[in-house]
Amino acid sequence: MKRALILIFIFVFVPFMAVSTAWLWMGTKVVNPGPSASDVRIIVKPGFGVSQIASQLQQAGVIDSPLVFKLRARLTNAHKTLKAGEYNFPAHISIGAALQLLKSGNTVVRKLTIPEGLYVSSAIDLVLAAEGLVGDVKNIPPEGSLLPETYHYSWGDSRQGIINRMQNDMNSLLLQLWTERKSGTFVKSIDEVLVLSSIVEKETAIDEERAHIAGVFINRLKKGMRLQSDPTVVYAITNGLGDMGRELTRKDLTVESPFNTYRNKGLPPRPIANPGKESIMAVLAPIDTDDLYFVASGNGGHVFARTLKEHNKNVAQWRKLKRINQGQ
Repeated sequence: MKRALILIFIFVFVPFMAVSTAWLWMGTKVVNPGPSASDVRIIVKPGFGVSQIASQLQQAGVIDSPLVFKLRARLTNAHKTLKAGEYNFPAHISIGAALQLLKSGNTVVRKLTIPEGLYVSSAIDLVLAAEGLVGDVKNIPPEGSLLPETYHYSWGDSRQGIINRMQNDMNSLLLQLWTERKSGTFVKSIDEVLVLSSIVEKETAIDEERAHIAGVFINRLKKGMRLQSDPTVVYAITNGLGDMGRELTRKDLTVESPFNTYRNKGLPPRPIANPGKESIMAVLAPIDTDDLYFVASGNGGHVFARTLKEHNKNVAQWRKLKRINQGQ
């Protein structure tokens, strides 16, 4: 009888205790804080299995027991639902919490800001340089068709997908603002709105001036005057492939191009940049003004005038300030 009890103890109780101890140990390891002293960002590539992920996390210092990670993942069937992507593992994250994060798919959200007034070529350069995006931009969008905005994306998103979002957002915004416009708007189509707002965008970065500049241009269009906008000449010369790297000359103003508003009346055939929402709204709701001219003030903004005589005085003052600033 005594021997039978000993055998029961050896073959039943000892293994039970061993399993219980191992289970308790694993349960403790699962919830204990991990070894990382700071946040760790890791990219889990598509196709990675639980063993590869466990090894990656150990090498990055997120966990100290790949075995426990793998056992926990398989015992809870989490190994079937771990998602690829870029993750930020907080400092001292536990194995259990790391598994939950990988199951959730809550990947790092990256940001790409496209400033107002960029050429399409410059916007594409930013997309190509954005870390984490993949693929080429195969379909080059038309000038002016990308909405300047901050775009959120995840590691592995496509560059063409981001470009498509920019175009869709611009189309949606234009349609919304066009639908909401007041009666009597001078511009007659969405295309005209986009062209004129691109010129306004390139003329000023000051929100308070946009509607005033739009009002000046609309006044000139109504009177059959040329817009005489310098940014249209720059676009005519560069074709939107970059900045000139120098100031315009009088000779530049004579360049033969449908975009040169010093030679041609009316609007250019296409936008000359990507306008932002504020410039589009300015064109659809310009201020009521008698002004027909404006020139840089020399202090960051512009000075407006109703007559050519006033304008010439403002130009002379701007040139004087310019000489002073250049130390001449």
